[in-house]
Amino acid sequence: MQNEKRDFDNAAQTWDEKPQRVKLARDIFRSVAAEVDIRNGMTALDFGCGTGLLSLQVLELTGAVTGADTSAGMLTVLESKARSAGLAGVTTLHLGSEDGEGLAGGYDLITSSMTFHHVRDVPSLVRRLAGLLNPGGTLCVADLDPDSGRFHDDNTGVFHHGFPRDEMMNYFKDAGLIEVRSSDAAAVAKKTEAGETVNFTIFLVTGKKQRGI
Repeated sequence: MQNEKRDFDNAAQTWDEKPQRVKLARDIFRSVAAEVDIRNGMTALDFGCGTGLLSLQVLELTGAVTGADTSAGMLTVLESKARSAGLAGVTTLHLGSEDGEGLAGGYDLITSSMTFHHVRDVPSLVRRLAGLLNPGGTLCVADLDPDSGRFHDDNTGVFHHGFPRDEMMNYFKDAGLIEVRSSDAAAVAKKTEAGETVNFTIFLVTGKKQRGI
């Protein structure tokens, strides 16, 4: 049986030290920006924001972003980075669980990067996040294509070994989102313990909340 939760608080201080993680966030942001017309003044939420590697890139275009995470340690690092850079538009929200309970408000853009495989009930989370969108708002989820459990060196807290893209798209559609699309977001090359280099691919699925009539 899988362990329940990875200790992200303990990992937070050194999280950004891996260039591969920084590059992955940049690649995913480029993919999001190619799909969504991100503009200044948009209300934005980054769910499972970690240290803000994606959040702070969103902030550059929107002027404000809310970073939500279950790890207080990760949020502390994000807040410290924002203070050091003199960024006033960052708000953080500590979540009690990975299901998004406690989130409120309306957003024009919700992003989530490499978080959903740590969530038990993904369809429920998609419905919750879709419900937070303003009319015309967009939900963007980037995560692993099926990886046979080989992406993580330690699968503690990993509840899904990637997702088939059609499956994730169906979650979006079942949540009432429209214009649901998938695209290639990034690729990560990792060496296994046996010394084999394996290429893992990351998808981006996007969907919009219908505007009122």
